[in-house]
Amino acid sequence: MTELTPTDMLPQFYRAVTPLMSQLHHKLVFQDRERADYRYAANSPAIVLTTDEFIPAQADYPIVFSSGDTPMPVVLTGMPGGLNCHVDGEGQWEAERYVPAYVRRYPFLLAKLDDKATDLTLCFDSESDRFVEEEAGNLFADDEPTDRAREILSFCEQFEGAVRRTESFVNELRDLDLLVEAEASMPGEDGTPRILRGFQMVSEDKLKALRGDQYRKLVQSGALALIFAHLFSLRRIGALFADKPGR
Repeated sequence: MTELTPTDMLPQFYRAVTPLMSQLHHKLVFQDRERADYRYAANSPAIVLTTDEFIPAQADYPIVFSSGDTPMPVVLTGMPGGLNCHVDGEGQWEAERYVPAYVRRYPFLLAKLDDKATDLTLCFDSESDRFVEEEAGNLFADDEPTDRAREILSFCEQFEGAVRRTESFVNELRDLDLLVEAEASMPGEDGTPRILRGFQMVSEDKLKALRGDQYRKLVQSGALALIFAHLFSLRRIGALFADKPGR
């Protein structure tokens, strides 16, 4: 199988990105398990989140924004350089916690096959252990996608749509200059402060200073509700310092 992207440019979790093709993968079986195995996310202390997920996620995780020129919302699932506190040694996500769509999408994704491509193609991580080859696969039948393959494609399309909406939301925040670099700290067991840096958040002071027309625009676009969900979620940062990986 030919990899689409150099290893150092692959998205989080992915070790290879390969276009899914009926001619090549008609024997491929995607192994659905009764209990999903999230070991691939066990070493990820921050995971991309779309705005469609702010409401269900804000009760379980701090939602912050990545630093840099193109910030995106992420949920913090552990301390920087550490592990995902919500995945145990059996690969099970902590019960009753929201599992981000980015995690549930793996090992599939939509990607452009080259820089000139205008359409997205359904691809998969060919290095994932959730695929085997058998006499007959469950993603294609008679060179046509099965219902399972169509469901996967539909989920990936919905995710891409959510990413576009998220980018629009972030652009709205940037246009109003609402994002600021932030940090959080808490005394460690030995009294030495533990400091969390390298993320952005919406400035409440800047939000309060907006003009009436700017504020109304945020209300009308739905952005204000998302901002409140983000700010409300920050109360979870304290728990993050205390969380220990479940393995």
